[in-house]
Amino acid sequence: MQVNYGQLFLQIARRFGDKEAVVNLERNRRYSFRQFHKMTNRVARMIGERLGLGPGDVYLNILENDSMSLLSFPTLFKSNQIGAWANFRDSTEEHLRMVDFVKAKAVFIERALLDKYYTELCQRGVKIVVMDPLAEARAGVYYFWDLVESVSDDELGIELDPDGTSLYRFTGGTTGQGKCCIYSPRNWMATLQYIYCFPAENFFDPSYRHLTLMPLSHASSLFMLWCWFKGVSHLTMNVPDLKGFCANVQAEKVSSTMLVPTVLYRFLEVDLHQMYDLSSLKKMFYGASPMNPEKLKGLQTKFGNIFVQAYGASETLAPVSLLATEDHVAKTPEEEKRLSSAGAPVANAEIRVMGPNGRELPSGEVGEFWIRSEGTIRGYYQNPEATQAEFENGFWKSGDMGYRDEHGYLYIVDRKKDMIITGGFNVYAGEVEAALLSHPSVTNAVAVGIPHAEWGEAVHAEVVLKPGATLSAEELISFCKERIGFKAPKSVSFVEKLPMTPIGKVLRFQVRAKYWEGRKRNVN
Repeated sequence: MQVNYGQLFLQIARRFGDKEAVVNLERNRRYSFRQFHKMTNRVARMIGERLGLGPGDVYLNILENDSMSLLSFPTLFKSNQIGAWANFRDSTEEHLRMVDFVKAKAVFIERALLDKYYTELCQRGVKIVVMDPLAEARAGVYYFWDLVESVSDDELGIELDPDGTSLYRFTGGTTGQGKCCIYSPRNWMATLQYIYCFPAENFFDPSYRHLTLMPLSHASSLFMLWCWFKGVSHLTMNVPDLKGFCANVQAEKVSSTMLVPTVLYRFLEVDLHQMYDLSSLKKMFYGASPMNPEKLKGLQTKFGNIFVQAYGASETLAPVSLLATEDHVAKTPEEEKRLSSAGAPVANAEIRVMGPNGRELPSGEVGEFWIRSEGTIRGYYQNPEATQAEFENGFWKSGDMGYRDEHGYLYIVDRKKDMIITGGFNVYAGEVEAALLSHPSVTNAVAVGIPHAEWGEAVHAEVVLKPGATLSAEELISFCKERIGFKAPKSVSFVEKLPMTPIGKVLRFQVRAKYWEGRKRNVN
């Protein structure tokens, strides 16, 4: 069966017509549903007609959110080329690795990066498209808007295989170099069930205005898809500036957004909610890493009970479990504990907790989460070894270690590779970090195992304090011992910042690597 996805987008454009659909705040571009549908018709047509890419050819985006919105899901599904998305803030080395890996024939790039990339891309024979005009013409470089304005905005009529390849996207690389995920139209369209089928939550209604601050090259792109099919206005920001974010919430009457915990914690350091009118916010989604329950309570004091936690991964495309707003109301000890969970599985995601022998474990026992849904990818591009190791019978073996309680809520205790084995005992880094983050002076922390002559590994923490806070290592270790006993860190280093991915995840493997240089670690 073939599907004309352009017709699906046309039906939505007809329904919502002149209502504001997409707003690019930095560039002050505003499109109605009808205008954006016609614009992405032009973009999809331009890739084939003006750049000369044929069916199955790959183009790569190295774009900020404002430009990325023009080359996101509508363009993917209206053309028979394959998109590839890079995070704008990844390194030059990583971007060029992606170009080579997917054999991109064209690269859409922000003008600010052109000088740095021009020679490398020309040597590869790649067509270069910049999103803003150049001061003077350069060989092999096209201006996006000249290309777009030279083609028709008529419907394309292209039909795609729902299980074919529409997108390549690289994982976040928190445990090393990112792998390249393969996405089909079916993967994407299946995620629409999540916003309709989760019984405890009405995520959006057409009155909402959703603001994206995190990169559209990652999980935030889902919100753009969901907003389109719900008739919700989708706004983009390029720069992850918290004051700018608050100013935009106030000016644009933003209803919902998604932020990572490391960004949300900054609200606890400054009273931006008193400097700006943020009362329009009705939903605050968070994900990418667990939220510390104590810090969550502080955020609820500032914003009210508007939070929704989403747990998922690049391999699952969309969240596979959710901690709904109503789950964030804790009146009993059991409900208090639930705040540290990753929520309950969504209606169409199958999540099993598996032991090392491939046996499903009962409630309360720690194992690896295996995940299967229509959003789950079928494997990694050009990486059969990782595909064979991580996928089985449609399940993705997540590498997340955790358990489920008797009510089906999921609790993540650690990444498989991040478990610390000290003196014969297993210590989960996530549990140590939760204790560290519960201290009011700590704004961020990471726990790793470092070499120890007697125990094999010892628990060590690197900690970022709030501005102006003073705290000794001994005081913090004692604080943790009261909460987690022998699992408390044996040593603490205070640092100004931790290495982070562009989407706000701590790069634990980078912290750990410097302590293990020249040594072999026995945790796989």
